[in-house]
Amino acid sequence: MLESIRHLLHRLYDVQTLVSQGGPILVCVIVFIETGFFVGFFLPGDSLLVTAGVLAAAGKIPLVWLLAPVMLCAIVGDQIGYWIGRAAGSALYKREDSFFFRRNHLQRAHDFYEKYGGKTVILARFIPIIRTFCPPVAGAAGMPYSRYLAYDILGGIFWVATTVLGGYFLGRSIPNISQRIHYVIAVVIFLSILPPIISILRSGRGASKSPTTAQPGRD
Repeated sequence: MLESIRHLLHRLYDVQTLVSQGGPILVCVIVFIETGFFVGFFLPGDSLLVTAGVLAAAGKIPLVWLLAPVMLCAIVGDQIGYWIGRAAGSALYKREDSFFFRRNHLQRAHDFYEKYGGKTVILARFIPIIRTFCPPVAGAAGMPYSRYLAYDILGGIFWVATTVLGGYFLGRSIPNISQRIHYVIAVVIFLSILPPIISILRSGRGASKSPTTAQPGRD
């Protein structure tokens, strides 16, 4: 069982093979699952889209088949997450952990939402895990659907456009970059996890600077 899971994860994170063999359809499916279901928190969203853009620049995938379809899947997937949160409400935070669900991931998305409000729907697109758990948090928080939808459409278009086109123009600018795609993926992963790292460091610094509780004096 563990060997099967390890093999599956290895295949999922071999994004160049995924994109080359599965094409735009598989890219759309992975983005849809990552944004629409809790199981998607471990899927390689950013690196997948950048790699797809690089391969499009190499002529292996038509760019036009990536942009609009993937944007649509990213937006539709989020709607499912939103309505799951809207239907479950606070009960979502009491759900037991499982292989496909982690309450601490949900809490991280909740804290992010509390800090940034509606802008979270856009900002979360660029942060792994938060991207998956933000829609149900917005739904559970009762964010008006019309407002959520507007933010989500903008965020979905911006996320897909920047990652896919970023990879595409990188591929056009640097010859044979597709043969060194693992370096590109490493940089994308680092940039993806950088915001959470900065947030944790800032939180730790803020906690260390907070005043200690005053001791009661003697009469």
